[in-house]
Amino acid sequence: MAESGTVAPSRAPLWASLTATVFGIGNMHPGPGTWGSAATMLLWAALANALPLPFRTPVLIALAAVITLVGIPAATLVSRAAAKKDPSIVVIDEVAGQLISLIAVPLAWKTFLAGFILFRVFDILKPPPVRQLERLPEGTGIVLDDVAAGVYALAGMQLLLHLGLLR
Repeated sequence: MAESGTVAPSRAPLWASLTATVFGIGNMHPGPGTWGSAATMLLWAALANALPLPFRTPVLIALAAVITLVGIPAATLVSRAAAKKDPSIVVIDEVAGQLISLIAVPLAWKTFLAGFILFRVFDILKPPPVRQLERLPEGTGIVLDDVAAGVYALAGMQLLLHLGLLR
């Protein structure tokens, strides 16, 4: 209890804050989610270029899964500490969704730009069931709606690639 008899504000554990904000990227303005997506694109480009081609897709899938699984409790703790349902500083959800949008996508500036745009559009518009997933409790809702937006973006990317509109 604080001196005035009120409850002192809580703080999320350091690991949760660093994870949920992706080492502070969530504090960037304007549009912390867009910054989170952009940083993800740069980091994946660097990592993917260092990996042999046959390992890129499995590593990306594993990375997206781990980030989702670690991101949910981190987002929960940060949202509780902030006393907000989905604080804008939490961008680990954008990282998970943006990575999903790039699964089995060639490394090229056109595919990266298309993946970035598609993910941001689906994350902002939240077509069904993305909006419904957002209503799940705490970190689960924070992260899974972006995972679903990433799946929509992945489907769009694969369609564009199949139709030969991206190379």
